[in-house]
Amino acid sequence: MRHCSSAGGWLEGALQQTRRAPRPGPGEEEAVSSATRELAMVLFRQLLPTVRSAVLRPVEAGLYGLKIRKGSSHNFCTTVLKEVTYKELKNMLNSKKIMLIDVRETWEILEYGKIPGSVNIPLDEVGEALQMNPRDFKEKYSEAKPSKSDSLVFSCLAGVRSKKALDTALSLGFKSAQHYAGGWKEWVTYEFSEKKQGN
Repeated sequence: MRHCSSAGGWLEGALQQTRRAPRPGPGEEEAVSSATRELAMVLFRQLLPTVRSAVLRPVEAGLYGLKIRKGSSHNFCTTVLKEVTYKELKNMLNSKKIMLIDVRETWEILEYGKIPGSVNIPLDEVGEALQMNPRDFKEKYSEAKPSKSDSLVFSCLAGVRSKKALDTALSLGFKSAQHYAGGWKEWVTYEFSEKKQGN
C-alpha cells in the first residue's frame, strides 16, 4: 500500500494548493481545465499499480491451481467442465476408445439397467480402484485397468456422482477423464426415442 499512501499525500498537497489558488478570470478557464486534466493523468499513473494489484490478486487466487494447456484450442469452459453429450458418448463407445465407468451402486444397475459397455465401479470405490495395481483391478472389475493417458468417461443417474468421480480421477492424474452429465436418465430417454423412430 506504499503507492497508495504516497499518492494520497501528494493528492492532499495538490488539493490544498488548489484551494489557495485565486479563481480563474476570463480566458483562464481553458488553462485551468488543461491543468486539471494533467493532474488527473498524474494521479491515475500514481494509483494504477495499486488498483491493478487490488483487482488482479483475487482473480489470480481464484484461478490458482487450474492448469490450462498452452496452445490448447479448447475454450476455458470446456477445459474445466469436461462434459460429454449423448451423441459424443455414443460415438466414443462405437469407436471403442474409451472406458465408460458407471459409478452408481450395483443394486441400481441390476434394477434399472446400464449403458452397454460400461463398467460398474461405485462412487465410493473410484479413488481406490484407480490406484489399484492392474492385476487386482482386473480381478475385481473384469476389465484392464486404465492408464493415466487413457480416455475415461464417468456416468451415473443424472450427473452428480459422475462429476465427483471426475474430480477424483483428475486429482489422481487422469487428464483425459470426462463425465456424461446426462447420465442413465438421459441415455434411456434418447435410446427409447431412437428405437421408437426406428420402428
